[in-house]
Amino acid sequence: MKLAILSHCTIDEISRNGQTVETPGGPASYCGLTTKNMKFDVELHTRVGPDFKFKHDLENKGLTFLPNSSSSNPTTHFLLNIAGTERELYLKAKCDQIEFSNSDADGFIVSPVFDEVSEETLDQVRDNSDFFLFDPQGFLRRIDNNNKIYLEKTLLDLSKITAIKTDPDEAFYLTGLREKEAMLALQKKGVKHVLYTNKQSITMLVKDRLYNLTIPNMVIGDTTGVGDIFCAAFACSYLKEKDSLWAICFAVGAAQAALDTKATGLSKIPNSGAIQQNAAYLYNLVKFSQV
Repeated sequence: MKLAILSHCTIDEISRNGQTVETPGGPASYCGLTTKNMKFDVELHTRVGPDFKFKHDLENKGLTFLPNSSSSNPTTHFLLNIAGTERELYLKAKCDQIEFSNSDADGFIVSPVFDEVSEETLDQVRDNSDFFLFDPQGFLRRIDNNNKIYLEKTLLDLSKITAIKTDPDEAFYLTGLREKEAMLALQKKGVKHVLYTNKQSITMLVKDRLYNLTIPNMVIGDTTGVGDIFCAAFACSYLKEKDSLWAICFAVGAAQAALDTKATGLSKIPNSGAIQQNAAYLYNLVKFSQV
């Protein structure tokens, strides 16, 4: 099976515990490599500049860059200041928008980081896909005078979306609501699966049921990319099994396995065996309620 991913590869400067490391990042990297670990083919729609020195490493790990992925402009570049589960995000450079045409992929993940996917491209994917997982963060992000990222209320067409992944702030800026009310509002906009991630608590709304899982307590290290690993695991599981409950257990199991590594950057991408083991354990712990 093949999963198409629309998102920028990024250069991430991650500052944590007084140390700063520079690593490849972005959903294109995290989702792409997680998808490869699930034995899926990856169709990567991204843009990188001549300063992206990690391209060869990602190709050695199985990712293929399309001919139109190269840009003469700098790669999208973030500075991340991390303290526990909290982080400050700064934009240092922004690459070109992604060019997209028709695809024969079995499913799509659209997860922009900052202004690389247009609403027109979003509509193209919507019209071209049977499975479409959407992380809206890049549509909500703005920068202040210091290039620090903040979120702003944004109206988006969310019809025909198989799954959306949001945290409490993103859900609020899409709906003006919080928690269950925000999830119901997203469902009414046309989303089949609403995936609501609030640190270690993950809730999924499907039809008239809310499912809740909690990642076990652990020392939280670098969380960069964990949401992307979660998205890719959900997408791959759902495309293979068509089982919503197993897919959310698989996604949460992937996030847990990534955090268990206590690694920084792409080194935290888990293997499929660890994900499978976590998912089987979590499957018996799911709580659900009617809405």
